[in-house]
Amino acid sequence: MDTALPMTLRQRLDNLPVGQKLLAALLVLLVTILLVANLTFISAAYWITQESMAPQALQTIGRLVSNPQLSARAGDSTETAEALLKELDSYSPLRAAAVYGSDGRMLAQLQHGEPLALPKRYRNIDGWRLMEFRSTQLIRLPRAASPPAHLLLVASSELPTAFYTGTLTASLAILVFSILLWLVVARQIKRLITQPINQLEELSRQVTREESYALRAKRGNDDEIGSLASAFNTMLSRIEAREQQLKRTRDEFQTAYDQAQGLAEETRHTNRKLELEVQVRSKIEKKLTGFQNYLNSIIDSMPSALIALDEQLYVTQWNHEATVLSGTPLDEALNQPIFIAFEPLKPFLPQLKESVEKHRVAKIERVTWHKDDESRHYALTFYPLMGGGGRGVVIRIDDITQRLSLEEMMVQSEKMLSVGGLAAGMAHEINNPLGAILHNVQNIRRRLSPELPRNQEQAAELDIDLAVVNRYLASREVPQLLDGIQQAGARAAKIVTHMLSFSRLSNRQLAPCDLPGLIDQAVEIAGNDFDLAIGFDFKGQAIVRQFDPRLGPVPCTANELEQVLLNLLKNAAQAIHLRPQPSEPGRIILRTRLNPPWAEIQVEDNGIGMPEAVRKRTFEPFFTTKEIGQGTGLGLSVSYFIITNNHKGQMEVHSTPGQGTCFTLRLPLGSPVPAAPAKTEA
Repeated sequence: MDTALPMTLRQRLDNLPVGQKLLAALLVLLVTILLVANLTFISAAYWITQESMAPQALQTIGRLVSNPQLSARAGDSTETAEALLKELDSYSPLRAAAVYGSDGRMLAQLQHGEPLALPKRYRNIDGWRLMEFRSTQLIRLPRAASPPAHLLLVASSELPTAFYTGTLTASLAILVFSILLWLVVARQIKRLITQPINQLEELSRQVTREESYALRAKRGNDDEIGSLASAFNTMLSRIEAREQQLKRTRDEFQTAYDQAQGLAEETRHTNRKLELEVQVRSKIEKKLTGFQNYLNSIIDSMPSALIALDEQLYVTQWNHEATVLSGTPLDEALNQPIFIAFEPLKPFLPQLKESVEKHRVAKIERVTWHKDDESRHYALTFYPLMGGGGRGVVIRIDDITQRLSLEEMMVQSEKMLSVGGLAAGMAHEINNPLGAILHNVQNIRRRLSPELPRNQEQAAELDIDLAVVNRYLASREVPQLLDGIQQAGARAAKIVTHMLSFSRLSNRQLAPCDLPGLIDQAVEIAGNDFDLAIGFDFKGQAIVRQFDPRLGPVPCTANELEQVLLNLLKNAAQAIHLRPQPSEPGRIILRTRLNPPWAEIQVEDNGIGMPEAVRKRTFEPFFTTKEIGQGTGLGLSVSYFIITNNHKGQMEVHSTPGQGTCFTLRLPLGSPVPAAPAKTEA
């Protein structure tokens, strides 16, 4: 309720007419001036009384009392003190008075009007005066041969009654004069402001009621109200002109409407035809859109990267494979120069420009780009664009990495097949003379042996001492020559055996084998049989085993797989031994891993590694980098044949010169699958 009332009063004041608002403001101003003048007058009179009249009266009283004849005995007793105060009772400016004896006690007091609380002791006067707002005077009353007495005087703060009566009379006169002045001003405000506004309001109501815009307001004075009346007349003139224009426009519109009715009928027939055409066009556009989406899907589904360029070599088409190959999204590639959207194509800008200008197909058979730390090979073809769509060129990028690997493996397989057929024929031809050589070496050793009875009999018949003959042969190193013949024959027989194994089709039965156990057995055999580098021990810390616990038994032929592992271990040890200045101890990592549908075996070393030219010929028969007499060049070839042909698996090699080599064997987990060509990736 407290907040609603001021808001209601304010709303009422806001809704008052302008004349009443001015009169109310003038009235408030006059009342405020009157109140301020009276308050100021009363305050000034009070201040003058307090600061001038009261102190002067008190000083006069003090001088009278200080006369020895009046005050000599005032401090003797209560009676003498009351006698002194009685002499002061007739002074009207005095509000109160008190006499204090020589001992500081109050002897008597005088009060005018409502009693004041005066201090009972002289020593309390200073504190009391600090809290008293009236004017006070403390007078010393000297006494002979004793301490002085004291007189406390308190001045009256009230003004005389005549003063209030005069002030009220003057205020009423001023109020009457203000009211008369207000009435005069109100009459002039009504004549100059309120009446012209009311006339203008009445005119606006009449215009609204009669809708007659020919009425006009009186011009009046040259003030704001007169200007408002002129503006109102101007508005009425313009509205009247617009009304006339609106009438003419209405007549013209009616005529146009009649004509439009005739045209509308014709338009309806035309619209029907247009609707049919729009329907046909919509169907065509839907078909075109569907066909465009179908073409885009075909382009995005192609395994090749397709990029279309305009005559300025800016990208206009970009399929999904191009995004995958370049890493640039479609929205970023469109309308960009090709050397920005696909930076590796920057070196081929001359061929692209030539293809656009000469309308000639250009082919780059093989380029190598690195992607994710891997070398990939691509074939580029540039097709010129001709026709109504403008000139340009289409780039097709095909990943030929796998194809090159397949071609390389096919060459390797053809070599293996041809060598296999050659080995089969050569083995039979070489076996007979090798058998005769080894047999004759054995017979020579037997016929030179002095322990055989037949040799002793024949020597006795010829009178020959077999011991002397053996000493002669030993001095001529004939037994060492025979050992060399036997070793060379055995080595040749071993080569023939490898060749026969290489050429013979396998019909072995595969059995589940525990790969970790088979690998440990191969390491044990390698440590016992191979005379390898000094300080390298297959049984020591140089062997690191990393076996996958998820891998169970794998179908394979144990002795053949063991032969492959022995060959790889021997090559790894020799590669470690050939390091010129090893910076770390030799290490061979034996690793198994489950990688469905394959079981993988890896033999990794930190030896000297192989250059690319050697790596490509790793599985080629009779190819070896060892010195003459140190290797046949069939170890890895036979291993490759065992894995790919007998086990239907895969075998590949990765090597980095100076860092090491890693051979990977893949064996099928289930039933044998068709053999896949070996991968020889760097």
